[in-house]
Formats: sequence, structure tokens, C-alpha cells
Amino acid sequence: MAESAEPGAAPLIALRAIERTFRLGEDKVAALTGVSLDIGAGEYLAVVGPSGSGKSTLLNLLGLLDRPDAGHYLFEGRDVTTLSVHEQAAVRSRRIGFVFQSFHLVPRLTAAENIALPMVLAGIAPADRARRVGEALAAVALTDRAGHRPDQLSGGQRQRVAIARATVMQPAVLLADEPTGNLDRTTGEGVIGLLESLNRLGMTLIVVTHDAALAARARRQVSVSDGRIVGDRIRAA
Repeated sequence: MAESAEPGAAPLIALRAIERTFRLGEDKVAALTGVSLDIGAGEYLAVVGPSGSGKSTLLNLLGLLDRPDAGHYLFEGRDVTTLSVHEQAAVRSRRIGFVFQSFHLVPRLTAAENIALPMVLAGIAPADRARRVGEALAAVALTDRAGHRPDQLSGGQRQRVAIARATVMQPAVLLADEPTGNLDRTTGEGVIGLLESLNRLGMTLIVVTHDAALAARARRQVSVSDGRIVGDRIRAA
């Protein structure tokens, strides 16, 4: 358990003996083997490892985009591996936010409409959506870009829209997959600073990255190799 968790408190995320295997032709590839991990509420954690180590598989499982072949995943005390696809989707839409390297914004929608999309899908009333979109735009300093489509925004602005969209539902955890990978160093610094500000407000932040400098900013680093956790250390304050 990380130091940031409350003493005696149940972890936000608890993985127990997770196994995930993929079939490639006639071969079976073990993507994750015997993975057990606790992540406390409010942690800032980086998952690191070489390509093919299992980082992306682990991220997909944490985000309920994939299911393990064996083991259990407890999220907020609930075993989400026992849920149906629709039940998992409901948890994912309200409690888990995603930020990807490639932004994944809808090209024909404005910044405001992209941010509102998760609330539209969740059936939140228009007046509430409008208020929360306004707050989200202000939080990422893009109020003046509300009506711009993605192709009218810079890379850094698109990533900030993606962060606003990922957090507008006020999720318990934010999963960031190489969030600065498509950005120059200066712009990337601004984006990671924004993510870290959300973490300081209490949001659990999990960053998957190849960037050693980015990983070093996290309070805790979990190293993955050949589908196994091979390191778990907390940076000295």
C-alpha cells in the first residue's frame, strides 16, 4: 500500500492474481501473469516498462476496457470482474477518466461539444451540462476556444480539451496513456502540470509512460516487465 492512502483504508483499486493471455495464431502470449497491486485514493502513480511489457494491457484492465482471464479486480470495494458488460460500462463512464496520446476528440464537434459528450451519453440534463462544460473549459484555460473544432486547436489545446472531457464526470481515477507523447517538451510540461493539479485536488492519477523524466515526477513508480510487476517504489518526499 502506498503512503498516500489513509491508514487502514481500503484501496481504491485492488488487483489480485490477475492473469491475461492473448492468442496469436497457434501461440498463446501471457500479457499479464500473477499481477497483484493496491492503489490508494489520491495517489500519483507511473507505470513504466519497455514495449511489450504489459503496460497497455494493465491500463486496459484498470479502465475496464478488457477483462482478465483469472484473478479479481476490486474498484471502490466492488469486484468489477463479476459485472456484466453494461454494468462495467456504467462504472467506466462515471468513475474512470481516460487521456490518450492521440487525443481521440470527435473532429466535427467543438471543444465544448467534445467535453459535453460523456454527459450526453450519461443522460445529464442540458442545463447541468452547460454549467459543467463552462467550469471545465475555465479549469483548462480554454473558455475562449469553446466553439473551436479540434483542427482549429493546437496540440496542447486539444490535449487540454481531452483532459476536460475525461474529468467532467468527476471520476475517481484518471488514466493517462503517454499523455505528452505527441507534444513538444514545453507544451507537455503544461499538460502534465494540469494533470498534477487535478491530483493535488484529490483525483487519483495513473500515468503509463516510456518517458523516464515524466515517470520520475510521480510519487510512486510501478515497473512492469514480461507481464509481471518487477518493481514498486515510492519517491522520497
